[in-house]
Order: sequence, then structure tokens, then C-alpha cells
Amino acid sequence: MSLSADSLRPYIREIADFPKPGILFRDIVPLLGNGQALHDTAALIAQRAQANGAEALVGIEARGFLFGCAAAALAKMPFVPLRKPGKLPGETISAQYSLEYGVDALEAPKDGLKPGAKVALIDDLIATGGTAQAGVQLIRDLGAEPTVGIFVVELTGLGGREAVEAAGMKVESLLVYDE
Repeated sequence: MSLSADSLRPYIREIADFPKPGILFRDIVPLLGNGQALHDTAALIAQRAQANGAEALVGIEARGFLFGCAAAALAKMPFVPLRKPGKLPGETISAQYSLEYGVDALEAPKDGLKPGAKVALIDDLIATGGTAQAGVQLIRDLGAEPTVGIFVVELTGLGGREAVEAAGMKVESLLVYDE
């Protein structure tokens, strides 16, 4: 039986005016709270990663860990976490990205990926693409090849897809919402 990403749509809750007035927040908590929906999400991510030739999955803190680890386990692939600064032991490399008011950074373990490995970047959401662009940079800085970014939710109109594609990585989203 073929899985359909549209079957996940009922598990994305809409919350108006969160985190501030005028924002319609797409909440994944109901999806996480349904074992079958969570399994199906991980399976869809694993299928798309494999279809794009990925040999490893990289997940962005924190919700990218939830989906990335589950998908990596199903696909029997390695998983590498991209974390906020100061959270990983050992030697790390870092990439900065812009926020609405300032900058932040992600770090990866320096020995996290095999050189030349084809990698799928996983996160729950793509909006402006800044965090994903930092992920692409880290994958490249580790000597690996970013092949595809797979996102559970994409908010169109915020430029994320375009920004990540301009950074040289294909984008696939399970659910797309016009914002």
C-alpha cells in the first residue's frame, strides 16, 4: 500500500495568533501524538531520502531530530544531529544563519559524516530557509553532498524553498501550505 502525505494533513493543527498576532501556527504535536501518523511520516521521509540517493540523514534541532531519527531507523541509515552551539561534545564545526532580529548558529560533530556521503537534511518546517541553508553549509563543510531537504511542512510565500534551492539543494515537502 502506498502512503499518502495528504493523509497526514488532519494531524496538523492550526493555531491563530501564535506566537504573535497575525501568525497562523502549524502545530505538529497532534501528528506526534498519533503513532500511526508518526510512523507514516517517518516512512515517507525515509522513502524520499532513499529515492534521492541519501546515504545518511541529518536533522536540525529540535524537531528535525524527531522525524530524522525515526526515518533513519526505518531506512537503516546513520543519523547526525545539527545542534545549537555548545550542545555537542568533542570537536564541532559551526554555521551561522540570520534570524528576524540577529543571528544564530548550528553545529555538527566534525566527524559526523563520511566524506562524499550523499545526505538528506530533515526538519519539521521550512519557512524562510535560513536554518536549512546553515544545514546545507554544514553538510558541505563536513565534505559530504547535500542531496535533498525533506520537510514535513512547507509555508510558501516566505522564500524558504527558493533560498535552499539557490544554495544548491533540492527541496521536498510532505505538506504545503500557502501563507
